Amino acid sequence: MSGAVLILGATSAIARGSAAAFARRGRALYLAGRDLEELRRDAADLAIRYGVEVRFGAFDAEATEHHATFLERVGAEMGELAGVLVAFGYLGDQGKAAADFAETEAIINRNFVGAVSILNLCAARMEQGGSGFIAGIASVAGDRGRQSNYTYGAAKGAFALYLQGLRNRLFPAGVRVLTVKPGFVDTGMTFGMPGLFLVATPAAVGERIARAAERGRDVLYVPWFWRYIMLIITHIPERIFKRLKL
Repeated sequence: MSGAVLILGATSAIARGSAAAFARRGRALYLAGRDLEELRRDAADLAIRYGVEVRFGAFDAEATEHHATFLERVGAEMGELAGVLVAFGYLGDQGKAAADFAETEAIINRNFVGAVSILNLCAARMEQGGSGFIAGIASVAGDRGRQSNYTYGAAKGAFALYLQGLRNRLFPAGVRVLTVKPGFVDTGMTFGMPGLFLVATPAAVGERIARAAERGRDVLYVPWFWRYIMLIITHIPERIFKRLKL
């Protein structure tokens, strides 16, 4: 598989771990995000460390009206893409979201609407090319609604369902779609959260994502044991689950 990997939300911890994993495999990269100075530093580091071509550019998930122009620019600089990783997201504040729809809207737009906007465009290009992969970072929070983060969980659950449908659509064209469902990962998003256990490193998660994308996996829980944790949680009867403080 030739071509570059486009990483959206490239300054997040998981994105950085994934970028390093793809670069180790000799992949050219295009890093996209809102902080151009951070992107510049990351691009220089990856290019020197791994000897691969790394370019970068501005991308705002919420500025959907600019997504088509952005993707055209990436194509002009990098040619056909071998893969796309959507690594941006916003946990938000559930308490604030319950009282202020602006926070709810921000959570939904950053985790779902923006991701669907750019992936609709990427999918059309890759379907035409007949190869490559799309990987999207959803969350175990999307497997069942919990009072502590149900708005974020709803947005990530919707994204996971979108990726499932996209996988079904693109399979005949030879384009693979990977849904990534992280549990607790040591990132800025989870820093200081109470009750964290068995926290994974972004580097380990990034390596798993690159490996799963290479092998054509459909769904990846990271760390792996979250598949079984969520299997238990999703099978708790509703009459019991609604009484739990989760």
